[in-house]
Amino acid sequence: MATTLTATMRAVAVTPKQPGSARQVELPIPTTARGMAVMRVLEVGIDGTDTEINQGLYGEPPPGSSFLVIGHEALSVVEAVGEGVTGFTPGDLVVSTVRRPDDCPNCRAGESDMCLFGTYTERGIKGAHGYMGEYYSETPAFMVKIPPALRPFAVLLEPLSIVEKATFQAWKIQERMVWQPTRAVVLGAGPIGILGTLLLRLRGLEVHVYAKSPPESLQGRILTDLGATYQSVDDHPVTGIKDELGQIDFILEGTGNSAVAFEAMAQLGTNGVLCLTGVSAGNRSIEIPADVINVQMVLGNRVTFGSVNANRRYFEMGLEHFQQAERTWPGIFERLITRRVPFGDFLLALDRRPEDIKTLLTIAAA
Repeated sequence: MATTLTATMRAVAVTPKQPGSARQVELPIPTTARGMAVMRVLEVGIDGTDTEINQGLYGEPPPGSSFLVIGHEALSVVEAVGEGVTGFTPGDLVVSTVRRPDDCPNCRAGESDMCLFGTYTERGIKGAHGYMGEYYSETPAFMVKIPPALRPFAVLLEPLSIVEKATFQAWKIQERMVWQPTRAVVLGAGPIGILGTLLLRLRGLEVHVYAKSPPESLQGRILTDLGATYQSVDDHPVTGIKDELGQIDFILEGTGNSAVAFEAMAQLGTNGVLCLTGVSAGNRSIEIPADVINVQMVLGNRVTFGSVNANRRYFEMGLEHFQQAERTWPGIFERLITRRVPFGDFLLALDRRPEDIKTLLTIAAA
């Protein structure tokens, strides 16, 4: 029999497509139904998707609801488990994945991040409430257990999963040839750019990062400590990096700027691969050197591909790299957490600041 923990809980919701609509709502606390676990949320990471949804740029509520509970990066603790749940017990730390499958062949194969039909849902983004509340319920298939030692920074697992997939897929694509990459470029110094740099450094690549922050910024110092070189695009525009560096084997784009994405195509070296992870909201039009890019792509065997979201296996890869990176650069992940904001001040958390890398909204104590 399902049991109710308490009557209601607090959550942060928006009215999709209505700018500045983030507000606190009261919702029923989920029940411990068969095959489900109830999570108590500890903290939620804020990213550009959350702020853009609150700006009214996109977002889709669940069927029958006029609002959407946002938040898709969460560290939680198992509060209760329903009948039939195995592998999890109350007190376990958990990060849940984001996307839920539809019935396409890829989704049925466990790869909802490669969905063909597009009728998937995403917690806190598209058609399903997210994690920015005190509790949520979930099925074990989408729950990733977190070792207690990773508790201080485990909320970063979701953004790490994005670059786990991006780099894994890039290397998978390049199995088409003999490929021995030595030099990579990362565009953007937010969480995706920094975490991507970290993975590339673990692979032993020479990494050059270009972004808007000045070299003396926290982002610049962290990237330098990872063994990468960092340049501000104010002094080193993207259109000139090939001339500066020579052969570029891999480019990871994490800016969300469509102009940068197309500029990067012309900077790839022979046999190079470019992965686009940024999503551009809007309808910007730009002029591009189409003939030049076409010739380079064809004659140089270059590849450009997009990568979005990540399925469970990339979260599990992230757990391994959390531990490997902490051994190599102790304390590196906690340096990325630049603000912790109490739950009641959620509007301050959604207000992104230039010095922010990762802001966490603290929902409950551990």
